[in-house]
Amino acid sequence: MPSVRKALSAPVTQSRAAEDYLEQIHNLIESKGYARVVDIAQNLGISQASVTNMIQKLDAEGYLVYERYRGVTLTPEGKRVGQAIAKRHDILSRLLAGFGLDADTVHRDVEGMEHHISKSTLKVLTLILEELEGNAELMRKLKRRME
Repeated sequence: MPSVRKALSAPVTQSRAAEDYLEQIHNLIESKGYARVVDIAQNLGISQASVTNMIQKLDAEGYLVYERYRGVTLTPEGKRVGQAIAKRHDILSRLLAGFGLDADTVHRDVEGMEHHISKSTLKVLTLILEELEGNAELMRKLKRRME
């Protein structure tokens, strides 16, 4: 697994919503090879019209290219931002899940934290995650203390 330290580059998008879209588009492209408005809307639980409006805004800001009826592709900047957000999400999810928290709690908490965490705090959490993943005995000890 590649080092999680590469996730530390801070996205430059202006809003949490824009970050959510770029993360979702990145994840769809990684998993399916493409991203369509209908898939983005379904995954985010919002209307296709709302997705189209945000997609057009992100296109105008240079984060993606939207071709009506064809789908969405990320520009290099959009890809960089989408990857960074997805990696932040992964780091936080792995850290919390490692302590045995249920999936719903992990998802809800990560969604709240991933857009507000500072670069320096993410670096600290990344170091802790790397140590815990490399030291099963320490992880077991910490889990026991939670009980």
